[in-house]
Amino acid sequence: MSVRGQLVSAGVTGTNGKTTVVMWLAAALEAQGGPVLRTSTVGIHLGDECLDAGVSVEGMVDALVRARRARARFAILELTSQLLEAGFASMWPCHVGVFTNLTHDHLDAHDHAEAYLAAKAQLFVRLSPGGTAVLNGCDPAARLIAEVTETTARRVLYGVRQRVAPWGPLDLEASSISVSWEGTRFVLAGAGTREREVRLRAIGAHFVENALAALSGAVALGVPLGSAVETIAEAPTPPGRFEVVHRRPYVVVDYAHNPDGLVRTLEAARALAPSSVTLVFGAGGRRDETKRRPMGSAARAADRIFITSDNPRDEDPRAIALQIAEGVGAHAGVLLELDRSTAIERAIREARDTDVVVIAGRGHEARQELADGSVDLSDVELARAVMAR
Repeated sequence: MSVRGQLVSAGVTGTNGKTTVVMWLAAALEAQGGPVLRTSTVGIHLGDECLDAGVSVEGMVDALVRARRARARFAILELTSQLLEAGFASMWPCHVGVFTNLTHDHLDAHDHAEAYLAAKAQLFVRLSPGGTAVLNGCDPAARLIAEVTETTARRVLYGVRQRVAPWGPLDLEASSISVSWEGTRFVLAGAGTREREVRLRAIGAHFVENALAALSGAVALGVPLGSAVETIAEAPTPPGRFEVVHRRPYVVVDYAHNPDGLVRTLEAARALAPSSVTLVFGAGGRRDETKRRPMGSAARAADRIFITSDNPRDEDPRAIALQIAEGVGAHAGVLLELDRSTAIERAIREARDTDVVVIAGRGHEARQELADGSVDLSDVELARAVMAR
């Protein structure tokens, strides 16, 4: 692979927050000049150009080759456990590895949680000599990853200690977090600089960890901290990540599709809701069944819950919904409506001006996967259409 070593690459892995970190880290680097390759759940992009490349080992290598031909200097790569298990990190060691967190997900693709963690760890075992491991110092799994990280690598820890006590000294941390419908503010400290207030356009306390990860990665790649802060403060949130589609009632579309993601999204909605929170969600078919009941349990934080289909594929949507309902348990506001379009429309129509409606699970996705193929269905576009009628 002749392009190896000519591109400075950073890999981002973990369960939640990867796409946001990739986009913000790439934005910080592009502000320094030149196009940056970024690969994520929302697509593969070289600067403003969307590349027709698949999110597979072959597709990633093709994108990297095309980035080098375009004289790009940096590649920011979202690395799933499946890509890492397939040996991508051995084929393409990264100069910087970023770890967000580890929570319950993808156990359909791995035999057990330990195997899931081991796959994520491959990024750090295979870092380029003298590289940097950027780790969430408030996530217990990151401590295990630190133990297997390439011995010549520098370790940088970030975190929010008011959420979870750190397992090591933090190089970059946030405090005094406040959230509004205009965005998120926090006080940034560390990296040998004075404290400063940071304002994000993203809405939700969970985005603070994403910002810290992106800032730490940017500094590791040579971007001055002040410049990175300014860029990330103005950077948009990825589509379908606590995306506010309408106000009064407040309608939010979010990609949360596992228990931890759902908990954090509902925490953000609850903190902003003047009155009640309605949740519309389901779970994917032919994917990790063990997370369905925990997702139901997480949903209990909402006042009203519409359990519906997600991407059922060739699995019975009702069977999936009933597994989720078992996790919800006794809750006065639960309704089963398997037609996702109907569930979304009803949730919005029945909401008061001060309510928050969270439509979770599919985020940016524009097609729904069913037993007999896929159909056009964008939660964002559907919600907008309902409000326009």
